[in-house]
Amino acid sequence: MKPNPVLKKLGFADDERVAIIHVDDVGMCQASIAAFAELDAFGLVSCGAVMMPCPWSLEAAKFARQNPDADLGVHLTLTSEWETYRWGPLSTRDPQSGLVDEEGYFYHLAHQAQEHADPEAAGREIVAQIEAAKAAGIDPTHADTHMGTLAHPKLMQSYIQLAIQQQVPPMMLRLDEAGWRKVTGEHTGAALDEGGIGMAVQMVQTLEEMGVPLLDAIEGLPLDSDPALRLEHAKQAFDALKPGITHFIIHAAKDTPELRAITPDWACRAADYETFLKEELRQHLHDSGVQVIGYRPLKELMAGVTL
Repeated sequence: MKPNPVLKKLGFADDERVAIIHVDDVGMCQASIAAFAELDAFGLVSCGAVMMPCPWSLEAAKFARQNPDADLGVHLTLTSEWETYRWGPLSTRDPQSGLVDEEGYFYHLAHQAQEHADPEAAGREIVAQIEAAKAAGIDPTHADTHMGTLAHPKLMQSYIQLAIQQQVPPMMLRLDEAGWRKVTGEHTGAALDEGGIGMAVQMVQTLEEMGVPLLDAIEGLPLDSDPALRLEHAKQAFDALKPGITHFIIHAAKDTPELRAITPDWACRAADYETFLKEELRQHLHDSGVQVIGYRPLKELMAGVTL
């Protein structure tokens, strides 16, 4: 594909490597908010996104009100993955919506949500989540998707429509057909069949023509690797970035009893928090030439984009 036109709009050369260092799952638990607050102050992480259906989203919104310069989006959520710590929709608890499982919460896995969700009900739910964020005092800089659930033919159109209506950039890749096939093969949340791949290719072309800023890659640190090697893995991951704009995901949280009780991958989340507070990593990024931005510059490019 041709170089991302957003690079030139933001003052970068076509061959520059630009990373959006993004904290997922802010508001999932108290430990995620405390970690984001410190990382935001340190300044290496450039943004994060709040899970509005989660119990600690109110604390995340309080942080946003007290820190209006913080770059926070909405982590649109249609799944609730943990065994005993669950959440559900803001817009409805009607089983006919296809949004809730037999326990009354979001389904655990992306493919379950994609299979069962009524598209109109899902569309209403993601609108409810971004409106709840705004009502709580969050000025969203972007909208992304928890566990990749919205990367599905049934749901993608509602996601893009919401982003344009709300004037926030979506976490959306500018891929050709081969690129979408590769992503579909590597990420179970992006369950695109033949028709979905064709739709995604056409959507990319349309959105780019409209001026919607898109991403070249989504990378990050896996939650199933050795937490003791987190710093080295982070350096390697940034070194491997290709030219263009990369949404780089981490899942930072402080090591607390609550976090340990919620998720078996707590050690990697705590390692993300500790690693991205290291001057050594900041210096490594500087020396490697990777440019770090948040989503605010992309949001400014959304001004005037209409359906």
